[in-house]
Parts: sequence; C-alpha cells; structure tokens
Amino acid sequence: MQSAVAFGLALAALLVGIVRLPVGQWERGFLALGLIFVVSSAFTLAKCVRDRQEVEEVTNKVDKARIDKLLTEQDPFELPKA
Repeated sequence: MQSAVAFGLALAALLVGIVRLPVGQWERGFLALGLIFVVSSAFTLAKCVRDRQEVEEVTNKVDKARIDKLLTEQDPFELPKA
C-alpha cells in the first residue's frame, strides 16, 4: 500500500510540475509523452520482476518435492547390505 501511495504522490507532483512549468504547449506535451513512457515502463518492469519471482518459487517447490521424496524413500534404520 505504501508503494502505491508513494507512486501516486510522485505522479501527481510530476503532473503539477508539468502543468505549472513556464514553457509552451509543445514542451508540456513532450514532457507528458515522456511521463507516459516512464509510467508504462515502470509497470512493465514490475510485472517482469513478479513473473521472475513466481518462476523461482515454482522451481523451489519442485526441488523441495524431489528432496522430500528422496528423504522419505531412505530408511535410516536399514542395515547396509554386504
């Protein structure tokens, strides 16, 4: 929640800055297009990071299941065969 609020505040402050900047409409439009690119890139990056974490989580679950299977198949009280 804190990240969403911080992102919203930063976005609002940037928009106010673009509106109040003492430049022409073309410059404001250019800055607004840059802002749209930055915001969309931030969401894309967050999605990629989340997807990477999900892949690692699935891999860790599979590895843990394999180790659990190996451990349950082992009998620590079985005598070694000679």
